[in-house]
Amino acid sequence: MLNFFKNSRKILGMNSRNLNYIRLYNHKKAICIADDKLLSKRILKKNDLPVPALIEKITSHQELENFDWTKLPNSFALKPNRGLGGEGILVVYGKKKNGNEAWIKADGSIVTLDDLKNHISNILDGNFSLSSVPDKAFFEERVRLLKLFKPYTFKGIPDVRIIVYNSVPVMAMLRLPTKESGGKANLQQGAVGVGIDMASGVTTSAVQGKKSHLIEYAPGTRLPLSGIKIPYWKELLELAIKAQRVSGLGFLGADIAIDQEKGPVFLELNARPGLSIQIANLAGLQERLQRVSGLKIKTIKRGINVGMDLFGGEIEEEIEEISGKRIIGSVEKIKLIGKNGKEIEVEARVDTGASISAIDKKLAIELGFDEAVKYWEDFHLDHTLNTQEIEELSKNKVWKELEKHPDVIGVAKIFSSHGASYRIKIKVMLTIDSLPIISKLSIADRSGLNYPVLIGRRDLKKFLIDVNKTI
Repeated sequence: MLNFFKNSRKILGMNSRNLNYIRLYNHKKAICIADDKLLSKRILKKNDLPVPALIEKITSHQELENFDWTKLPNSFALKPNRGLGGEGILVVYGKKKNGNEAWIKADGSIVTLDDLKNHISNILDGNFSLSSVPDKAFFEERVRLLKLFKPYTFKGIPDVRIIVYNSVPVMAMLRLPTKESGGKANLQQGAVGVGIDMASGVTTSAVQGKKSHLIEYAPGTRLPLSGIKIPYWKELLELAIKAQRVSGLGFLGADIAIDQEKGPVFLELNARPGLSIQIANLAGLQERLQRVSGLKIKTIKRGINVGMDLFGGEIEEEIEEISGKRIIGSVEKIKLIGKNGKEIEVEARVDTGASISAIDKKLAIELGFDEAVKYWEDFHLDHTLNTQEIEELSKNKVWKELEKHPDVIGVAKIFSSHGASYRIKIKVMLTIDSLPIISKLSIADRSGLNYPVLIGRRDLKKFLIDVNKTI
């Protein structure tokens, strides 16, 4: 995969990044601001940019010995001031009920007061800092996980990294903590990086770990990583540009989390952002940096518009070429070819949350399956069934009777919050984005819904979903 990009894109390498961008545009004073988390928090806050609230800091072993532990809330994040790559960060989610000197981490493990003291001592000694120099420790408010990201995340807080150069956001990715990364949003430790289309704020392709393996689904799930709409997208771009201006960094990686109550908050500023973001976006960073170099960007709004116009939507064809899958929207025009040879074109709802596809019974009748529909209706199953009815039908093996009709290729038991229903399945040829698919559609009464056909996961194996794409 990496060879492909080297042959087709201008990939920004580590040496090129250091020589052409960091040394030229990130002056020593600005780098010192980014490397000092407490200092960068003060500067961001002074300029009305959102950061998690500072609770307390410990700057020496003497302060550690005299520290008043009752000042700490039940949950917090403990961080080294000059930490690198997420090392040394400890997050607790609550206090142990039967003890005043123990806290609970996200994985359920216990952190005692002695554990905290030892960890802070290691921070002060510089075990997690740049160049291993003595450091400071600080407690800050814990960011609360946004509900949108919960299904994709393992015991941690996702963030959005945005690369800004010359007041233009040129590339971004969503970083998702995984079990392999220990709940940290760090690709070098096994987290997932998902590229983001700069115009729409919708996720595209995804990679995992420092070897940057392309993946389609969130680890351990069947949840597609493409098509996630990032909340506050324009606001995130605006915040990243403002951070570049107030920090003085010409080449900046801004890491911004989204708190469920407060919205976007800065986690940190990076003067040397990693380059895995290129693989996550299936695009070279150097080419994008060159395209905005020398532009006159007077306002933040202009910087946002340039980034969105130049780097939005252009990677769709590459994703299709590399993944072998076509990109479709959440609503698509499809064509169905019936048993009677009749062709009907309708708009269909694309839903990765549904396992099998479904068709309205009136449309099924139009396609020549009127006898199958009548046979199904004669069983009086065209409604939501209660538990007792389901048990009786299962006991009598009603599905075997339903499958006796030649047009019925199977029976689906569909569960909902109200109960369950028995639906027959028919085989229909349909085309999505000109691609023919033989689908096993369950018949249902969809007269009260917006779309007569729903396309489920089993028929979406050859597609990636972009929820922002329109017909």
